[in-house]
Amino acid sequence: MSFVGYKQVSSLEELRNLLTDYYQERSYYFLRWTHQVSGILADLPPEFSSPEGEMFNIELELRWKQNNGGYQVLLLSQTQPKTELEFTPIGKNWKTCDRNAYLYDLDETKFPKRFIYPEKLSLGQRYFQDTETSTIHFVALTIKT
Repeated sequence: MSFVGYKQVSSLEELRNLLTDYYQERSYYFLRWTHQVSGILADLPPEFSSPEGEMFNIELELRWKQNNGGYQVLLLSQTQPKTELEFTPIGKNWKTCDRNAYLYDLDETKFPKRFIYPEKLSLGQRYFQDTETSTIHFVALTIKT
């Protein structure tokens, strides 16, 4: 069964450790600031400090957003998380459905500084549907095999 949950981390270092714990080969990052986005990156910059962002791979997406207590982190996963990392579940029963996703052309004018992403990236979307209400609450980025 799929899992949706959240947790609060108190520092950038704790966030970095969490991202490392959930890192898999072929994980990607998307970082956001108020004035720019990073595009899709294959590696986390050594000194990243984005107030918002996400890491995604074939299994899960981790989203974070800075708040007064550090960072609020949302986990959208096809499986239960590692128990020692204690995410608070949101809802009980989630069903997922994978769909195709399409990237903008590299010269898309909506992004004046160019939107970058790795060549040959096969991107998908994973819909998280509450099985009790049939409502889709979250759409996560994922990697297609």
